[in-house]
Amino acid sequence: MKHARPLPKYLVQRYHGWKATTYDDNQAWFKRLASEGQHPRAMIISCCDSRVHVTSIFGADSGEFFIHRNIANLVPPYAPDGASHGTSAAVEYAVTALKVAHVVVIGHSSCGGVAGCHAMCSGKAPELEEKSSFVGRWMDILRPGYERVRGQADDEIRALEHEAVIVSLENLMTFPFVAEAVEAGELSLHGLWTDIGEGSLLAYEPTSGGYKPV
Repeated sequence: MKHARPLPKYLVQRYHGWKATTYDDNQAWFKRLASEGQHPRAMIISCCDSRVHVTSIFGADSGEFFIHRNIANLVPPYAPDGASHGTSAAVEYAVTALKVAHVVVIGHSSCGGVAGCHAMCSGKAPELEEKSSFVGRWMDILRPGYERVRGQADDEIRALEHEAVIVSLENLMTFPFVAEAVEAGELSLHGLWTDIGEGSLLAYEPTSGGYKPV
């Protein structure tokens, strides 16, 4: 691949720092992870946003979480159409192969993907309506959430960030293997939203349809 280039020096330096400290201090643990494979208890579905660092939020070590990140932490509906589905593949592997006990969807404040969806659905971002827009077509997943919050909240974008989590939880239940595991008591689904600036964490409450502090 002629366009590939060497790693930036700052990443090389950070790697050597990690290898000389974190890795060297925990070699036995890393070798055990390598030889025994992964056995995560939970799958985390979060946004690609660089400010969302779920392992730091929960103080997790290597091997604890099976993490999948995408734009706006969305899960599409079950669609076995023979096409490529990265998020659906990750969910399938986590539930059917890794047998995780929990799937956690975590949204966040100031989400660019959600803001883009709001702009698109309200007619302010026609470029996202183009078929060639990967972001726009991905954010179509959240259109049902937009319809639910439109005209119903003082801060529609914040409400839509919350809806992104709810839509993903609803879509997870359209996967037969997810629904079966939930109904059998082998899997639980959880929805969270974090405020990046405040460091707060809210949990979705299905009974009330709202969120409360963790």
